[in-house]
Formats: sequence, C-alpha cells, structure tokens
Amino acid sequence: MTEPLHGIPAGVVETARRVLDAACARDMSIVTAESCTGGLLASLLTDIEGASHAFERGFVVYSAKAKCELLGIAAEKIDRCGAVSEDVARAMAEGALLHSDGDLALAITGFAGAGAPGDEPGLVHLACRRRSDDMVWHRECHFGDIGRGPVREGALEVALELLEGALR
Repeated sequence: MTEPLHGIPAGVVETARRVLDAACARDMSIVTAESCTGGLLASLLTDIEGASHAFERGFVVYSAKAKCELLGIAAEKIDRCGAVSEDVARAMAEGALLHSDGDLALAITGFAGAGAPGDEPGLVHLACRRRSDDMVWHRECHFGDIGRGPVREGALEVALELLEGALR
C-alpha cells in the first residue's frame, strides 16, 4: 500500500506513479498549467521519487493576468470565453508547451469554491495536449458545491486519467 503524500489518497498517488512510469518509459516530460488546483498536480508529480526527469515544469496561473503573461493567452480570449472554459483550458495547455520543453501538457482551470455571482461552484475544465502530434483531450467536470478540497482532489484524479490516456 502506498503511503499518502500530503493527505492525497493512496490510489491517486498510485495513478501518479503509473503516469510517471509511462512518461519515463516513453522518454517524455510533463508540464502543468494549473489554476484552481494551485500547483497541487505539480507538487504530487515532484513528490514521487525516482521519476523527476519526467516532470519538466509547472505553471501556477491563478489569475487571468498570469494566464496571459506566463502562457501567452490573449486577454480577449479570456474576456470572450471566460477564464473557466474549454477554450481557455486548451489555450493553457498549448501555452504550457510553447513556453517549455515539455512533451505533454496538462491544464486545469475551474471554480474550486464560490466564484463570482453566476459562476458554477465545482465547474472545472481540463485539457491535455501532446506536442508530437498536437492531439488534445478535454474534460468538463461538474463536481458541484462540495468544497475546495474535494473539487481540487477530483480535478487531480481527472488530470491524472487524462495524462495516463495521452501516454498510451
């Protein structure tokens, strides 16, 4: 049984190990672009020993300004689509690859808790993009108003599923 890291369930840690093992086996590196998870995915991937070469870098882009400055997303796209949208998640994954040497990017943007009036608590968009063939996967999750921690944990699980699928 795997020991939890930072309170993350053992099953999630095992999935992260499988993702890193698959990345190592394919000589691929992962880059993350995280908003509502605040670097949780990058932290998990770097906490697992023996596969550090499979993680290239992580971007924590919590604000719209950070998404624009660090990932090169046009402010007009965020204004038009909303920071929590499929279009922005896809742009985050693309920007993460453009601003790194990674082979595979995973982006997460969402509302872990209450957002502005009209925002759906627990709405999360994730996008995974592979550099080699420009394949992109997207998932839209509706976790509900279950609290910040559970939404972030749910997003982490989906992110690892997307990475695992992209590494097949």
